[in-house]
Amino acid sequence: MRCVTQRTPRLMLLDTASLYFRAYFGVPESVRAPDGTPVNAVRGLLDFIARLVQDHRPDSLVACMDADWRPQWRVDLIPTYKAHRVAEETPSGPDTEEVPDTLSPQVPIIEDVLDALGIARLGAAGYEADDVIGTLTDRATGPVDIVTGDRDLYQLVDDVRGVRVLYPLKGVGTLQLTDEAALREKYGVDGSGYVDLALLRGDPSDGLPGVPGIGEKTAAKLLAAHGDLAGIMAAVDDLGSPLTPSQRKRLHEARPYVAVAPKVVRVAKDVPVPDDLDATLPREPRDPEALDALAHQWGLGGALQRLLVTLGN
Repeated sequence: MRCVTQRTPRLMLLDTASLYFRAYFGVPESVRAPDGTPVNAVRGLLDFIARLVQDHRPDSLVACMDADWRPQWRVDLIPTYKAHRVAEETPSGPDTEEVPDTLSPQVPIIEDVLDALGIARLGAAGYEADDVIGTLTDRATGPVDIVTGDRDLYQLVDDVRGVRVLYPLKGVGTLQLTDEAALREKYGVDGSGYVDLALLRGDPSDGLPGVPGIGEKTAAKLLAAHGDLAGIMAAVDDLGSPLTPSQRKRLHEARPYVAVAPKVVRVAKDVPVPDDLDATLPREPRDPEALDALAHQWGLGGALQRLLVTLGN
């Protein structure tokens, strides 16, 4: 009797904002709806998803959203967190992020189209998409592909659990498959060590100062020598450790930052998301009438049809 090997179902998680930003800047703004509204991000994202599904054949897919792109609990710990990207402060809710004028109106269209298609879309109040991705990855019982242009999510890479990051280099036609071997080759750390590397190095794009004078290469060397952040900080107090005087001084002076940065940099894994989320890829639209209306109103044309054909195959 022939033994048939069953493939373990694979979950794909999209860092949706990261992808629609790339679509916006990768597809000409001359791509417009019949009424003249730019829909380059919408159509670009639909093509991205079609290509991802075609090339990687996930069984389930969740478009993870930023319900709060700059959570207050992170700002309370590090006030500079994403501060340079604030367009308008909102005392009663999330601050408004600085986004191109012609991109903002496309986000609700993207949400409506995903909902009409039946592609699971998930955000959580007070959390970023990264945190939703972290929680769903932690809950997953099978392999996970995380599609993001944000290196922060390298911290979730785990070869044992089959968690990898697909990092777009050009559109989504060229993806850098990041597993632990790739992380060790480029950064000298595995997934769990990436948080310590990132917080020591800092990240100007997120307003994270890092430890002055400790760049990526130095951070990797310190982690190789001392194991983790706790080991490095223990070495600061150990005058017999091989830290240079300047490294010891800089790390000592950075103690207030080092004490809070792990919670800011590490993605949350306890986000309140539904236990019964149905993320199965739809083979046909959940709401065909609504989808037809959206396709007509926004001129989604070939991009939507390509995705529908891909989902149906």
